[in-house]
Amino acid sequence: MPFGEVVCGAPGSGKSTYCYGKYQLFTALNRPVAVVNLDPANDNIPYPCAVDISSLITLENVMETHGLGPNGGMLYCMEYLEANFDWLEERLKELGSDIYVLFDLPGQVELSTNHDSIKHIMDKLTKSGYRLAAVHLCDAHYITDASKYISVLLLSLRAMLHLELPHINVLSKVDLLSQYGELEFNLDFYTEVQDLSYLENSLNASLPPKYAALNMAMISLVEDYSLVGFETLAVEDKNSMMHLMHAIDRANGYVFVPPPDAPAPPGTIDESGAPPSRRPNMMGLFSTAAGPLRDPGSDVRDIQERWVDYKDIYDAHEKKEWRKEGEMLRDAAARSSASKIRERKP
Repeated sequence: MPFGEVVCGAPGSGKSTYCYGKYQLFTALNRPVAVVNLDPANDNIPYPCAVDISSLITLENVMETHGLGPNGGMLYCMEYLEANFDWLEERLKELGSDIYVLFDLPGQVELSTNHDSIKHIMDKLTKSGYRLAAVHLCDAHYITDASKYISVLLLSLRAMLHLELPHINVLSKVDLLSQYGELEFNLDFYTEVQDLSYLENSLNASLPPKYAALNMAMISLVEDYSLVGFETLAVEDKNSMMHLMHAIDRANGYVFVPPPDAPAPPGTIDESGAPPSRRPNMMGLFSTAAGPLRDPGSDVRDIQERWVDYKDIYDAHEKKEWRKEGEMLRDAAARSSASKIRERKP
């Protein structure tokens, strides 16, 4: 049963960088992973690409052949991929059934909010056995402006309703948030999408009065659905990547499935013939796996302290610790080398 995630988001939100970081993380954890590039205009891929749509179709050729612009050409490429889904299916089968697949989508937001080709492709993958979750990246600097934040909420909500997959919205580049000045509210206000009526004054101050009713209507729309929330991501921070990995593993169900080569736990019994008092407590199992995340990076207050309020202090402390670790490794290597030299002496 292959698992995976569909990485979508606006241009510049960090999709390819995230895929590369996830590839490096999974490689370090010895989790089989493959990255599939579905962006026919991406000619600067940072990660090892297992499947590349450019071997099927490229945006440049489509624009030259059909006289289309960038957006129209991208829609054509996705429709062409949908029509040739067997090409993608065959290459995914070559990767095996136990590999975790990252689908790196193009940055055109209409592909994940309005156009049907990506949705149909993901539906076919789901029917073929893939357990997918959508990971929607949004640049964290949008929360520094109330109107931009509302637009991100609407975009995220629309993507959730359109793709119809388990969905994780992510504020990416949170480590750069301190560059944009102080936030109007604490970070948890934006990640948990709390009472948005507090944004009314900021919205009305930045827009003409005639848009006041429209502002409140958009706020009410987001609150009525009550679906949108955000995780945070600093792609170069291990704790941040690990926390997001755990959240996505719960969304697509990976956390509930043991690896194929995992042995049965000690004391495992056959459920079929066991009395009810001895059968495994499945409710306890699933409630534990789906309970609150307690790993580093799960508390948004700690994230604000690390990346917004005291970023410089934490950065200096980390550099100091890295320097100490480097010195310890260098000293250990020197001692090991000296001991080997002594052993070779007669």
